[in-house]
Amino acid sequence: MPPEVHEPLEEVLKHYPLTVLDIRNESYKEKKGVWWVRTTSGMKILKKISNSEQTLRFILDAVRHLRNNGVLLPEVNRTSDGSEYVNIEGTCFVLTDAVEGKNPSYSSPEEMALIASTLADFHRASEGFRPAEGTKPKYHLGTWPEVYSERLEDMRSYYDSLLMKSSLDAIESVIANEFPYYYERGKRAIEGLKGNDYMNWSQKAESKGSLCHQDFAAGNLLLTDGKKLCVIDTDSITIDIAARDIRKLLNKVMKKSGKWNAELAAAILHNYQARNPLTPSQWEVVKLDLLFPHLFLGAVNKYFYKRDKEWSYEKYLKRIREMAAFEKTAEPVLEDFGRIAPI
Repeated sequence: MPPEVHEPLEEVLKHYPLTVLDIRNESYKEKKGVWWVRTTSGMKILKKISNSEQTLRFILDAVRHLRNNGVLLPEVNRTSDGSEYVNIEGTCFVLTDAVEGKNPSYSSPEEMALIASTLADFHRASEGFRPAEGTKPKYHLGTWPEVYSERLEDMRSYYDSLLMKSSLDAIESVIANEFPYYYERGKRAIEGLKGNDYMNWSQKAESKGSLCHQDFAAGNLLLTDGKKLCVIDTDSITIDIAARDIRKLLNKVMKKSGKWNAELAAAILHNYQARNPLTPSQWEVVKLDLLFPHLFLGAVNKYFYKRDKEWSYEKYLKRIREMAAFEKTAEPVLEDFGRIAPI
């Protein structure tokens, strides 16, 4: 019997003033799940949340703030007693309206422009947000140099251990060959982030309020009939500077095509800048964050700690090779960043 069958869905849905006609599972992992719920009031989405109740309350406050400031997000349904979620024995569930639409395409210039401008609107709308007392925000503001150094040095220890071995397998050989280049690149990025540009932006974000989605990708966006983008899957919302989302979006889009494309990157940045203008020093921080080898280190870290038990050796090897090759294609674009950045 599938594990999702044992979830207390009927008990959860009894808290809502709805008549349920049908429930269908969309996805399920032990700590989180998504179900389609057909009701007499239309289709709904029920989510089992992996975050703590205090973090969920932070996320729901952030979603409400963004919606009030013009960001299109699914409406959260309230229970019969007015709550935005149901807590069953320490596990929280949230019910939202289902949104009709399709995922936008990175290969469509119009839709790519809409993704960039909607991300800019998201960041602009987050200004003024303050976490409420008693909530537990996800928080990355001001931590980058320290966190990036820990990540880099952790993998440096692994690399050093490989140098002590008399023979290396295929994955170890790739890591041993590629790591020195990426270590040096990571050190350059960290040194840059220790400067005033990053700290000034972080301090400004602290005083004004600043939220990041953390996965503002096509799979978490729905293009509606009104040609607007609805932002879904807000489980990872965090307090941080906008550069985090910009870097993640650029890496996601460029990775899709297998290499960096200066013209496409320039178009994304200019569409963003038109809606949420950044200063030259802020664009310098974006460049430094792109210089740090997030994807290569992430692939090596995933292999070293075996963070995906279902991945085969061959899949890990393929991913590490791909990320090592892909992130090198960013270097010439970043060296000439002034040509593509809208400054």
